[in-house]
Amino acid sequence: MKTPKRILPLVEEGLVDDVLRQLMSGKEATVYVVRCGDDVRCAKVYKEANQRAFHQAVSYTEGRKVKNSRQARAMEKGTRYGRKMQEETWQTAEVDALYRLANAGVRVPQPYLCHEGVLLMELVTDADGNAAPRLNDIELTPELARRYHAMLIEQVVLMLCAGVVHGDLSEYNILVDANGPVIIDLPQAIDAAANNNAGVMLERDVENLATFFAQTAPELADTQYGKEIWKAYEAGELRPGMTLTGKVEVDHRPADVGAVLRDIEAVRREEEERLRALQEMRD
Repeated sequence: MKTPKRILPLVEEGLVDDVLRQLMSGKEATVYVVRCGDDVRCAKVYKEANQRAFHQAVSYTEGRKVKNSRQARAMEKGTRYGRKMQEETWQTAEVDALYRLANAGVRVPQPYLCHEGVLLMELVTDADGNAAPRLNDIELTPELARRYHAMLIEQVVLMLCAGVVHGDLSEYNILVDANGPVIIDLPQAIDAAANNNAGVMLERDVENLATFFAQTAPELADTQYGKEIWKAYEAGELRPGMTLTGKVEVDHRPADVGAVLRDIEAVRREEEERLRALQEMRD
């Protein structure tokens, strides 16, 4: 097939020999199967910002680091240079997350490089060597649904132990190879420690999994793995391979309103003392 314009620089650099076919087109990128020497890989070509259906909401980009203060200011002002930096940050976020997760033992495609808006990575295949199907496209039995759900919960725990929350996890961005689920599409991945929305997003990811698998294994609809995982993470107790129940104990004790008000008053007095001391120093 004709080589897409965005992949031409990789061909010219000798990183890609041939573009074999288009694999899929999604809300943020188009993926092609390419030949690199003796290896068959995939090239993910990110769409321009005005062509993407998935926009960079502040809830996803919060806490992401940039190279320097000039770039940060440009991104805040929305200048042309700033928009370019936003695009680069959005694209490199997936590469960084893939390397981080692969090193942590999470089942993700192996990344190779990202150049001019094209991510070159492993082509995930099934037992016959064909491109692996998405989870949404395979037929599940109740037993297989329970097994894949358990495997994915383990992957979510591994991801969070590595400090990453997928942020958009569903049956549409999970592939199934000969050994089970493989998680893909991570440009919106967030740093769990730096993003205030991490807990909400993790619970939503896990709820998406429960909703999908409950179509085949209905008992999964009532599980609370997301809340349980996040609770363990916040307590510093989350570990790979830890036993989870899918249940969370609810604290029914009434809130101590008086204690909360006393804490607020104490903070207010401390602030008044601080301001008074500053004023005395100026005088």
